[in-house]
Amino acid sequence: MQDTFKLLFIGDIVGRSGRRVVEKFLVEDGNAKNYDFIIANVENASHGFGLTKKNHDELLSYGINAMTSGNHIWDKKDVFSYIDESPALIRPYNYHSSTPGVGYKIFNDKIIIINLLGKTFMPPIDCPFVSLDKIFDELKQNDILQDKIVFVDFHAEATAEKQCLAKYAASLGASAVIGTHTHVPTADETIFENHCAYLTDVGYCGSANGIIGMEYQASLKRLITSMNERFEVETTMPYILNACEIEFSGNCATSIMRKKFEFSDDKEQEIEN
Repeated sequence: MQDTFKLLFIGDIVGRSGRRVVEKFLVEDGNAKNYDFIIANVENASHGFGLTKKNHDELLSYGINAMTSGNHIWDKKDVFSYIDESPALIRPYNYHSSTPGVGYKIFNDKIIIINLLGKTFMPPIDCPFVSLDKIFDELKQNDILQDKIVFVDFHAEATAEKQCLAKYAASLGASAVIGTHTHVPTADETIFENHCAYLTDVGYCGSANGIIGMEYQASLKRLITSMNERFEVETTMPYILNACEIEFSGNCATSIMRKKFEFSDDKEQEIEN
């Protein structure tokens, strides 16, 4: 019997509030040791937009093994100074090939992490379906794919695009496709073709009092007036962590479970889904 491999995927970390709840869950409460591998989406981790080198190193120190991202990964310009050397950070593959960083990475000769951007309701980008074909062709040509877990963070807006890409990825041999970007967790976790775990959106980490992690008043003003408004990260407690746990036997997903953790100054609780 093959050993079980237990993975935690943490949803979009939003600013200081998001980093704090991740630290609480992984480090102070000691949950990092419960997983064989931990991935987090970090494109909003520094003041809600992008990722600084300081916060990159901070998150690594919490026990996070791999960092995926999305359309905001370039918002903090010092990312260009370290992305090529980062052992963990991945940018969406379907940016132009001249873009710094890599769109997929192999970890521990066990798991391949792929990052893709959707194109529906998103900035112009290469087709994620064609990009996925290119990645799998490259992995097969280099004899890298066999027996490895293939995890895809699909950073996209449209639900239909996420579902369709996940089924397509499953047909190619992907082990998991988890959606990010909307910051709103969905309740549709499933396993496609008896091997590929799927969840439309894993949600976000940050203040529960904001609008997808940002201050309410700025969001309200922008939606009412249609004028650009400077967004600030909401910092009031309670803080929430949204994630999902996936177990694998070999390179096949055998279970997926949403996970929600909440804490404030005087209480903490794990919420069962």
